[in-house]
Amino acid sequence: MLQQDKPDDFVVATGQTWEVRELVRLAFERVDLDYTKYVELDPAFLRPAEVDLLVGDPTKAEKKLGWKPKLSFQQLVHRMVDADLERVKKEG
Repeated sequence: MLQQDKPDDFVVATGQTWEVRELVRLAFERVDLDYTKYVELDPAFLRPAEVDLLVGDPTKAEKKLGWKPKLSFQQLVHRMVDADLERVKKEG
């Protein structure tokens, strides 16, 4: 992006949509825990009903930059959890 001749806006996304619940489930599973035993849903924080679908469209980045995601959603969540675990180990 930074090496383009002309500045432009790009969306870096997978083009897929995931529920927060799925992210939480994958993160907890990474450390062998059942998220339902630790996470409570607070209706006050649910998105308004008028938001039907939130998904990033990476078409422009793919066409102009040749960019494609290298990790699956599950791989990304696992990397995030692993990085947090490493950080905690170093701080501990």
